[in-house]
Amino acid sequence: MLSKINFFLKNYLGFTRRESRGFVFVLPVLFVLYGVPVVYDSIIEKQNAQYYKEYLLALDSLDLEGAGWLQFHSMKDSILKSGTQDSVRKVFTYKSPKSPVLNKLSFSDADSVVLQIVPGIGQTMAGRIVKFRENLGGLHQKEQLLEVYGMMPEVMDRVYEYFEFSPGISKKIKINELDVTELAKHPYINYGTAKVIIAFREQHGRYSSAEDLLKIKIFNEEWLQRLRPYLEF
Repeated sequence: MLSKINFFLKNYLGFTRRESRGFVFVLPVLFVLYGVPVVYDSIIEKQNAQYYKEYLLALDSLDLEGAGWLQFHSMKDSILKSGTQDSVRKVFTYKSPKSPVLNKLSFSDADSVVLQIVPGIGQTMAGRIVKFRENLGGLHQKEQLLEVYGMMPEVMDRVYEYFEFSPGISKKIKINELDVTELAKHPYINYGTAKVIIAFREQHGRYSSAEDLLKIKIFNEEWLQRLRPYLEF
Protein backbone atom coordinates (compact mmCIF):
# COMPACT_ATOMS: atom_id res chain seq x y z
CA MET A 1 0.00 0.00 0.00
CA LEU A 2 2.78 2.45 0.97
CA SER A 3 4.74 1.58 -2.15
CA LYS A 4 1.73 2.43 -4.32
CA ILE A 5 1.33 5.77 -2.56
CA ASN A 6 5.05 6.53 -2.96
CA PHE A 7 4.85 5.58 -6.63
CA PHE A 8 1.88 7.90 -7.16
CA LEU A 9 3.51 10.82 -5.34
CA LYS A 10 6.77 10.41 -7.18
CA ASN A 11 5.40 9.97 -10.72
CA TYR A 12 2.35 12.21 -10.66
CA LEU A 13 3.26 14.91 -8.13
CA GLY A 14 7.02 14.92 -8.52
CA PHE A 15 7.79 14.07 -4.88
CA THR A 16 11.21 12.69 -3.97
CA ARG A 17 11.46 9.48 -1.96
CA ARG A 18 12.15 11.50 1.20
CA GLU A 19 9.24 13.87 0.55
CA SER A 20 6.91 10.97 -0.14
CA ARG A 21 7.79 9.31 3.17
CA GLY A 22 7.26 12.58 5.04
CA PHE A 23 3.88 13.14 3.38
CA VAL A 24 2.72 9.61 4.15
CA PHE A 25 3.69 10.16 7.78
CA VAL A 26 1.84 13.54 8.02
CA LEU A 27 -1.32 12.38 6.21
CA PRO A 28 -2.81 10.35 9.14
CA VAL A 29 -2.10 13.27 11.45
CA LEU A 30 -4.12 15.55 9.17
CA PHE A 31 -7.04 13.11 9.19
CA VAL A 32 -6.91 12.95 12.98
CA LEU A 33 -6.86 16.76 13.29
CA TYR A 34 -9.79 17.04 10.93
CA GLY A 35 -11.82 14.37 12.71
CA VAL A 36 -11.34 15.65 16.28
CA PRO A 37 -13.65 18.72 15.92
CA VAL A 38 -16.32 16.61 14.21
CA VAL A 39 -16.30 14.06 17.00
CA TYR A 40 -16.20 16.78 19.65
CA ASP A 41 -19.19 18.62 18.15
CA SER A 42 -21.15 15.39 18.00
CA ILE A 43 -20.47 14.69 21.69
CA ILE A 44 -21.42 18.25 22.71
CA GLU A 45 -24.63 18.10 20.66
CA LYS A 46 -25.70 14.90 22.39
CA GLN A 47 -24.95 16.41 25.79
CA ASN A 48 -26.94 19.56 24.97
CA ALA A 49 -29.86 17.48 23.77
CA GLN A 50 -29.85 15.60 27.05
CA TYR A 51 -29.66 18.85 29.03
CA TYR A 52 -32.66 20.26 27.16
CA LYS A 53 -34.66 17.12 27.78
CA GLU A 54 -33.90 17.26 31.48
CA TYR A 55 -34.74 20.97 31.54
CA LEU A 56 -38.08 20.41 29.86
CA LEU A 57 -38.92 17.54 32.16
CA ALA A 58 -38.15 19.81 35.13
CA LEU A 59 -40.46 22.47 33.76
CA ASP A 60 -43.15 19.89 33.24
CA SER A 61 -43.03 18.98 36.93
CA LEU A 62 -43.86 22.56 37.95
CA ASP A 63 -47.35 24.05 38.22
CA LEU A 64 -46.98 26.64 35.47
CA GLU A 65 -49.66 29.00 34.24
CA GLY A 66 -50.10 31.38 31.33
CA ALA A 67 -50.41 31.10 27.58
CA GLY A 68 -46.70 30.40 27.12
CA TRP A 69 -46.76 27.45 29.49
CA LEU A 70 -49.93 26.08 27.91
CA GLN A 71 -48.18 26.19 24.56
CA PHE A 72 -45.16 24.46 26.11
CA HIS A 73 -47.26 21.61 27.50
CA SER A 74 -49.07 21.12 24.18
CA MET A 75 -45.77 20.74 22.28
CA LYS A 76 -43.71 19.04 24.98
CA ASP A 77 -43.73 15.60 23.37
CA SER A 78 -42.37 16.82 20.06
CA ILE A 79 -39.64 18.79 21.85
CA LEU A 80 -38.57 15.81 23.89
CA LYS A 81 -38.25 13.72 20.74
CA SER A 82 -36.09 16.26 18.92
CA GLY A 83 -34.27 17.67 21.95
CA THR A 84 -32.82 20.50 19.91
CA GLN A 85 -32.34 24.16 20.77
CA ASP A 86 -34.34 25.26 17.70
CA SER A 87 -37.39 23.36 18.86
CA VAL A 88 -37.25 25.06 22.25
CA ARG A 89 -36.97 28.46 20.61
CA LYS A 90 -40.04 27.76 18.47
CA VAL A 91 -42.13 26.95 21.53
CA PHE A 92 -40.99 29.96 23.54
CA THR A 93 -41.39 32.52 20.76
CA TYR A 94 -43.67 35.09 22.35
CA LYS A 95 -45.66 37.75 20.57
CA SER A 96 -45.86 41.29 21.85
CA PRO A 97 -48.96 41.70 24.03
CA LYS A 98 -51.77 43.75 22.55
CA SER A 99 -52.41 47.16 23.98
CA PRO A 100 -55.44 47.19 26.28
CA VAL A 101 -58.62 48.57 24.72
CA LEU A 102 -60.38 51.36 26.61
CA ASN A 103 -64.10 51.30 27.27
CA LYS A 104 -65.99 52.97 24.43
CA LEU A 105 -68.51 55.31 26.02
CA SER A 106 -71.59 56.80 24.44
CA PHE A 107 -70.89 60.23 22.97
CA SER A 108 -73.97 61.62 24.71
CA ASP A 109 -72.49 60.64 28.11
CA ALA A 110 -68.99 62.03 27.53
CA ASP A 111 -68.18 65.12 29.58
CA SER A 112 -65.58 67.80 28.82
CA VAL A 113 -62.88 65.88 30.72
CA VAL A 114 -63.31 62.55 28.95
CA LEU A 115 -63.59 64.18 25.52
CA GLN A 116 -60.00 65.36 25.82
CA ILE A 117 -58.78 61.81 25.22
CA VAL A 118 -59.40 62.44 21.51
CA PRO A 119 -56.27 63.73 19.74
CA GLY A 120 -56.89 67.29 18.61
CA ILE A 121 -59.41 68.13 21.33
CA GLY A 122 -58.24 70.28 24.21
CA GLN A 123 -60.05 71.80 27.14
CA THR A 124 -61.56 74.66 25.12
CA MET A 125 -62.87 72.48 22.28
CA ALA A 126 -64.24 69.91 24.73
CA GLY A 127 -66.15 72.65 26.53
CA ARG A 128 -67.61 73.91 23.24
CA ILE A 129 -68.77 70.42 22.31
CA VAL A 130 -70.54 69.84 25.61
CA LYS A 131 -72.18 73.27 25.59
CA PHE A 132 -73.37 72.81 21.99
CA ARG A 133 -74.73 69.33 22.71
CA GLU A 134 -76.60 70.47 25.81
CA ASN A 135 -78.04 73.61 24.20
CA LEU A 136 -79.06 71.63 21.15
CA GLY A 137 -80.75 68.92 23.19
CA GLY A 138 -78.75 66.06 21.68
CA LEU A 139 -77.50 65.06 18.25
CA HIS A 140 -79.58 63.07 15.79
CA GLN A 141 -76.82 63.01 13.13
CA LYS A 142 -73.06 62.62 13.48
CA GLU A 143 -72.37 65.51 11.13
CA GLN A 144 -73.98 67.99 13.50
CA LEU A 145 -70.72 67.95 15.45
CA LEU A 146 -69.17 69.96 12.60
CA GLU A 147 -71.37 72.89 13.65
CA VAL A 148 -69.21 73.33 16.76
CA TYR A 149 -66.95 76.33 16.21
CA GLY A 150 -63.46 75.20 15.17
CA MET A 151 -64.38 71.54 14.63
CA MET A 152 -62.58 69.89 11.68
CA PRO A 153 -63.85 66.80 9.79
CA GLU A 154 -60.77 64.72 10.71
CA VAL A 155 -61.20 65.56 14.40
CA MET A 156 -64.89 64.64 14.20
CA ASP A 157 -63.95 61.25 12.75
CA ARG A 158 -61.55 60.65 15.64
CA VAL A 159 -64.29 61.53 18.15
CA TYR A 160 -66.43 58.68 16.84
CA GLU A 161 -63.46 56.33 16.95
CA TYR A 162 -63.34 56.84 20.71
CA PHE A 163 -67.07 57.20 21.41
CA GLU A 164 -70.17 55.35 20.27
CA PHE A 165 -72.75 57.50 18.53
CA SER A 166 -76.45 56.80 18.83
CA PRO A 167 -79.05 59.34 17.65
CA GLY A 168 -81.00 60.78 20.53
CA ILE A 169 -82.70 64.03 21.46
CA SER A 170 -83.13 64.48 25.19
CA LYS A 171 -84.58 67.99 25.22
CA LYS A 172 -87.05 69.56 22.77
CA ILE A 173 -88.23 73.10 22.09
CA LYS A 174 -91.68 73.75 23.51
CA ILE A 175 -92.51 76.15 20.74
CA ASN A 176 -95.85 77.20 22.23
CA GLU A 177 -94.56 77.82 25.76
CA LEU A 178 -91.07 79.32 25.70
CA ASP A 179 -90.42 83.05 25.64
CA VAL A 180 -87.94 84.89 23.44
CA THR A 181 -84.98 84.46 25.80
CA GLU A 182 -85.49 80.72 26.20
CA LEU A 183 -86.03 80.15 22.48
CA ALA A 184 -82.86 82.07 21.62
CA LYS A 185 -80.76 79.68 23.72
CA HIS A 186 -81.14 76.98 21.08
CA PRO A 187 -78.22 76.97 18.59
CA TYR A 188 -80.62 76.87 15.60
CA ILE A 189 -82.65 79.90 16.72
CA ASN A 190 -81.06 83.32 17.13
CA TYR A 191 -82.62 86.19 19.05
CA GLY A 192 -84.17 87.83 15.98
CA THR A 193 -85.72 84.56 14.82
CA ALA A 194 -87.10 83.95 18.32
CA LYS A 195 -88.83 87.35 18.34
CA VAL A 196 -90.53 86.60 15.01
CA ILE A 197 -91.72 83.17 16.20
CA ILE A 198 -93.20 84.65 19.39
CA ALA A 199 -94.82 87.59 17.55
CA PHE A 200 -96.50 85.27 15.01
CA ARG A 201 -97.73 83.02 17.83
CA GLU A 202 -99.24 85.97 19.68
CA GLN A 203 -101.06 87.17 16.54
CA HIS A 204 -102.23 83.82 15.12
CA GLY A 205 -102.37 81.53 18.11
CA ARG A 206 -100.52 78.33 19.00
CA TYR A 207 -98.58 76.32 16.46
CA SER A 208 -100.08 72.91 15.76
CA SER A 209 -97.32 71.49 13.54
CA ALA A 210 -93.91 72.29 12.14
CA GLU A 211 -95.47 73.37 8.86
CA ASP A 212 -97.16 76.30 10.63
CA LEU A 213 -93.74 77.94 10.89
CA LEU A 214 -93.57 78.10 7.09
CA LYS A 215 -96.44 80.57 7.23
CA ILE A 216 -93.78 83.02 8.33
CA LYS A 217 -92.37 84.00 4.95
CA ILE A 218 -88.77 84.41 6.06
CA PHE A 219 -88.55 80.72 6.93
CA ASN A 220 -88.03 78.01 4.30
CA GLU A 221 -88.11 74.22 4.12
CA GLU A 222 -84.34 73.86 4.57
CA TRP A 223 -84.42 75.88 7.80
CA LEU A 224 -87.42 73.92 9.04
CA GLN A 225 -85.88 70.51 8.33
CA ARG A 226 -82.88 71.42 10.45
CA LEU A 227 -85.09 72.47 13.36
CA ARG A 228 -87.92 69.94 12.98
CA PRO A 229 -86.44 67.08 15.13
CA TYR A 230 -86.26 69.44 18.10
CA LEU A 231 -89.78 70.89 17.98
CA GLU A 232 -92.49 69.92 20.43
CA PHE A 233 -96.12 71.06 20.08
